[in-house]
Amino acid sequence: MPTHYKIGTRGSLLALTQCGQVKDELERLTGDTFELVVIKTQGDIQTSQPLWQMSGNNFFTKELDEALLNDQVDLVVHSHKDLGSLRPEGITMAAVTKRSFAHDILLIKNETIPTIKNRAELIIGTSSPRRIVNIEKKLADYLPKAKNVVVKTKMLRGNINTRIQKLRDGEYDAIVLALPGIERLAHTPSSNEELKRLLDGINFMILPQTVFPSSASQGALAIECKLNRADNGELLKKLALVQDARTKEEVVRERKAFNEYGGGCHLAVGINVRKLHSSKGEFFLHSHQGHLNGKDVSLFELEGRSLPAFVMAPKVFDGHPANDQLITKKNIPVTLDQGLHLYITSKYCFEAISGSNPKSLWAAGTKTMKDLAALGFWVNGTADGIGDDEVENLRSSRAAGIMVDTNAQLIVLSNDEAKSTLTTAEVVACYKREINKNLSAEFKAEILKTEVFYWTSYFQYQAYIYHFPEIKDRMHACGIGKTYDLFRTNGVEVLPMAGIEEFKSWTRV
Repeated sequence: MPTHYKIGTRGSLLALTQCGQVKDELERLTGDTFELVVIKTQGDIQTSQPLWQMSGNNFFTKELDEALLNDQVDLVVHSHKDLGSLRPEGITMAAVTKRSFAHDILLIKNETIPTIKNRAELIIGTSSPRRIVNIEKKLADYLPKAKNVVVKTKMLRGNINTRIQKLRDGEYDAIVLALPGIERLAHTPSSNEELKRLLDGINFMILPQTVFPSSASQGALAIECKLNRADNGELLKKLALVQDARTKEEVVRERKAFNEYGGGCHLAVGINVRKLHSSKGEFFLHSHQGHLNGKDVSLFELEGRSLPAFVMAPKVFDGHPANDQLITKKNIPVTLDQGLHLYITSKYCFEAISGSNPKSLWAAGTKTMKDLAALGFWVNGTADGIGDDEVENLRSSRAAGIMVDTNAQLIVLSNDEAKSTLTTAEVVACYKREINKNLSAEFKAEILKTEVFYWTSYFQYQAYIYHFPEIKDRMHACGIGKTYDLFRTNGVEVLPMAGIEEFKSWTRV
């Protein structure tokens, strides 16, 4: 006979939506019935000031905790990021649900974008200390021709619909929200219709985690229940059915860092951990960015592989184009139609998009994203250096799909030998790679003396090994994206790196 359970939830549209989704999944998996019980919290009632300025803590959880401990409800569903470092005695974490996205997303009116280059300042709505620090410091680099624009933030509270409406009403030039929240609303038919109205005429930028990491555990839902229930652990077993192992591994690491930084809603440090697996092995990519105790925090590293230590700093080769004298790039004339959905993999594709007006624009990494912005382009998102699949993942967002046609064919601009694994992509060759046959004697001597190489492509590695076979047994490294996959597929030993900065830090003794 089915058991009936009560789920404690906040009363906001997002809370009701995400709890409704958990309710439906639990009823599907267990055959039991679940009822939502709305409980108002201090954080919902007091919206006139930022949380970090309010006295006390547990603004979104205290009343729910009390209802759980007093047996008014059987379980509660929280946005995991709302949970404090210390949870009340007698409450246990029953499950962490799967998250598809953890990113922050910047929303802006289409009509505002072309005006950015002429503005002295741009006002961004947010009340999060980590967003305030990272956005004011770094966002201008990712805005079209915004060299002289000063980015400032202004307090923004309220539910998602209220915040977007404030953007529409002109109270802000742009706002930053958690993509997971909008995504959950986009997956529910009733709230999806309201989102379509609110997002009409709005454009977006999904902020790269390596530069603007999200709040620790953002995007995951935490399901809690009373520890010593008189049901022989029956409810705990049922709730474990919605646990996602990968998300839990990521969130445990994020919460550990969160606590080590001191925790709390005042923390001005973004923390994101991404598990990368399959052909990449199993690694955790950590990105921590922000400000703590008067000092900048900037950590970007890979967990899951050991790096050999050096007694003395080795001689290294950074394979980025400015240092590569063996391979040159030559543009291929390309004529593109207007209004395409473009994915730019290299700065050598920029000539091809000159004068174009893409409907959506994506970049392979943050460097390419910044360079495109400097040329005056609005970029919707980036693969963030972890591989083309990340662009496909971002384009799977239903929230993004309300604002641009993410089901449309993606045109990938790359070299004449490139192939794409993206399902709806067509590759257009914009440049070709050629070998320089007139290398200087000095460059040849330097390469032969080099002990550790950082390669930007497998093609580059092959070219150098062909011309300098002596270096084959030296130490080789590369980024964690498609290049690493190709090294592994071809059986070549290579050390994966979070990026060139981690490589430089490792080899700088």
